[in-house]
Amino acid sequence: MASRALYSPRHPVLKKRDDFEDVLEERRRSSDLRYALRCYTPTLYKGLVPCKASMLKSIVLQSDHLQYVIKQVSSESGDSAECVAEEASLILDEMAHRLQLSTIRFFAFTLSKAFKRLFRSVCVNEEGIQRLQQAVQEHPVVLLPSHRSYMDFLMMSYLLYMCDLPLPVIAAGMDFMSMKFVGEMLRMSGAFFIRRSFGGDQLYWAVFSEYVKTMLRNGYAPVEFFLEGTRSRTCKSLTPKTGLLNIVMEPFFKGELFDVNLVPVSISYERILEESLYARELLGIPKPKESTSGLLKARRVLSEDYGSMHVYFGHPVSLRSLAEGKINRSQYNLLPRYIPQKPRVDTHEFLNDAAFRLVRIQEENMVLKPWVLIATLLLQNPDGLELSFLTEQTDWLRHLALAFGAFLDWPDHEACSEVVSCSLALHRHLLSVSAGHVQLNVTDTPQVETTPEEAVFHRAVVVLSCASYRNQILHVFLRPALLAVAMQSANSNRKDDVYNCFNFLRNMFSSEFILCPGDSVQDFEDACYLLMKRGVLQVLEHEIVMSASGHSTLAFLCSVLDPFLQGYQVVCRCLCEETNENLTEKEFIPAVRSFALKLILAGRLKCCEALSSDLQKNALAALLRLKAVRKVKVGDQVTLKVNKIAVNSLEDTLGKSNLNQNSWCSSMAMLK
Repeated sequence: MASRALYSPRHPVLKKRDDFEDVLEERRRSSDLRYALRCYTPTLYKGLVPCKASMLKSIVLQSDHLQYVIKQVSSESGDSAECVAEEASLILDEMAHRLQLSTIRFFAFTLSKAFKRLFRSVCVNEEGIQRLQQAVQEHPVVLLPSHRSYMDFLMMSYLLYMCDLPLPVIAAGMDFMSMKFVGEMLRMSGAFFIRRSFGGDQLYWAVFSEYVKTMLRNGYAPVEFFLEGTRSRTCKSLTPKTGLLNIVMEPFFKGELFDVNLVPVSISYERILEESLYARELLGIPKPKESTSGLLKARRVLSEDYGSMHVYFGHPVSLRSLAEGKINRSQYNLLPRYIPQKPRVDTHEFLNDAAFRLVRIQEENMVLKPWVLIATLLLQNPDGLELSFLTEQTDWLRHLALAFGAFLDWPDHEACSEVVSCSLALHRHLLSVSAGHVQLNVTDTPQVETTPEEAVFHRAVVVLSCASYRNQILHVFLRPALLAVAMQSANSNRKDDVYNCFNFLRNMFSSEFILCPGDSVQDFEDACYLLMKRGVLQVLEHEIVMSASGHSTLAFLCSVLDPFLQGYQVVCRCLCEETNENLTEKEFIPAVRSFALKLILAGRLKCCEALSSDLQKNALAALLRLKAVRKVKVGDQVTLKVNKIAVNSLEDTLGKSNLNQNSWCSSMAMLK
């Protein structure tokens, strides 16, 4: 796929942003009950009448595809076709949604009350809603929201009901189904429940895929799912999963649909409800099981202020246009449509590429609040900053972010000092302001006596909570930051040398960030372009030269990647120094966390982000991809076999980048 098929930072369309409307403003002025009971008559695809759950079940069970799989499973297992068909029916009963308008109205009423308590505003782009209203009438629609909070799918359905759009059917995990009353209410508001893992269950996969494709082919409702598969605990975009994307694309590939509209939706929070919970999960505390009692206990969040929320409905992406010249649909004519076919290599590559680019669109349409800039600066200055200097640096960073194409929500006609003060007040639980000095709450603040390990844990919760906001703007700085670190690592002005270092870092961090496969050259050129536009670099035919005024910008960009460089080094060192020959995959994260904690307590490591399980998993994925570590199945367990020479070499390369960057940043600190 051409690198600019869906996104280019130089594209003129990105210079114009849609206008937003606060949908809670009207709710604060009028009756929530009257709103919930209002006439709801959405326009459906081709004017269809909504399909009843019983009819949908019948269509799925009688489909040629499912009947073919039932016969196949019956033949392989020896069970009668009737028994297998009954099992398929039970799977469908467990899975299927049962949309009821009365439940929708109940949620409309209760969510109106809750959202008005939680958020100062919920802003939605009007043009995006208008585009979606048009799209649902033309072709079946697949909604692809970002996923940072439990609020995401609730807000999506709430907004579609408010805008008189057809309510989506939403892929949800089985965890929710176990919640008394709530699980059934979610089912009656459009959720269909799927297992986290199907294993080799051919029948389950057939029922699930046919259920989704039936809804899509017949246009009964928009299908909604999260490309990332799960909530991002770090608030970075996660590597997309392509299983469901393949299912919703297959009817088009097989000529059953003329087109499908894929609608990326970006949901941004000024303050995240699960902020502290996520940090603790990353430090190894298991996620609380979803339960009705837990939901009732969580109602105390209604007394908190979570600032504003933005929902940006992106331009519908035509699957037909996306696949043009990439997919040969005639290959699907070689077998009857109902016979399952594994995706070919070109189809798999197309799915992967499309998924990455759709997530990139989500990232680029994220609305960033001033706090993400402040959090970035505070993390880079663990000893804190004077309020006046923090304000000055925030303003400098705002202009840099805007120059790089950030979608920044900055109040008009308001002094920077006032904007910073308001942001600090909203996030005061993460920081302290004393005598004009601002610092994260990373000191040993608990009043009770704590162990050194508990003190580190407390600091890490604050750091990881703050990092979840910095992570929201990483996509803006990522490519220039990779270039900045590459320039330091290369110790050369030669363009080829810098590119080779850039490409190494890009490959190393390709599980950490959304970096589209095959776009290394494009990413390098875009990074050069952005830094040239800012006056930081001069890019000649064979050389890249830093300008006299570019030092501070490059030093900042290097610091952006510093936690990841240090974290990956810790993983490499742990695998070489601390692990035995039979380290299992399950033991990996506890081993690295224990090693990192030991380094922090010994004063040899200051980076608490090295304790994050997300970073550790991504580092392992990089080492596996680079063949420095391999997995070996031993009995029922997976053992990690470490090539210590390769891992040491990678650690040295990362250490060289980090050493050069630290010396550069130290020189900048002296200049200040």
